[in-house]
Amino acid sequence: MEIGWESMRILNPAIKDDLNAGRPLRLNIGGGQRVKPGFYNLDIIEMPGVDIVANLEEALSALPDNCVLEIYSRHVLEHISRFTELIAELHRVTRSDGRIEIIVPHFSNPYAYSDPTHVRFFGLYSFFYYADQVDQPRRKVPNFYSPLRFRVETVQLRLLRASWLEKLFAFLLQPIIDCGPGWMDWYERRLCRFFAVSDVRYVLRPVKLAESWAA
Repeated sequence: MEIGWESMRILNPAIKDDLNAGRPLRLNIGGGQRVKPGFYNLDIIEMPGVDIVANLEEALSALPDNCVLEIYSRHVLEHISRFTELIAELHRVTRSDGRIEIIVPHFSNPYAYSDPTHVRFFGLYSFFYYADQVDQPRRKVPNFYSPLRFRVETVQLRLLRASWLEKLFAFLLQPIIDCGPGWMDWYERRLCRFFAVSDVRYVLRPVKLAESWAA
């Protein structure tokens, strides 16, 4: 079933109450029936547990600017073709003091290639393409693809633990990789093809000049 932006629907009346009262939302996007306490679930399919029906390939037209305090997305963005457009929408709806947590497959994860609906993969630098140069690690990446800016508060490469050997290796190396972007860069260049990274976790903060929605 294809759902366009014009059919974005708020199913849970509590969301409209929060918006009318100026209370910021917490969204679990693509959560389906996985309930995250304190969050409203947004998904493309109407099913039990879903509070908002929306297609992430289109504008989140039912949500005003700066109405969201926190967004959580786990293994969703790898399915999105119009990625930059979605990132712009997340930036639009999230407040300047808001938080966006994203978990996506790493490019070295062999299992991620089994899903025919995956259209992209991610690495250490993926979201630094939306950050100012001063907020990037030592290795700089271009940021002219979008005028919107985020601050990457956290990035973590989480090692694959599919076998006992990988679990042992992760036990030994994960604390070292977690020391900072320099170690993560080294791991991606030297070792991730031998011991894969399962996924990448990012925490982003939108950089904004002003907000038009009441906090």
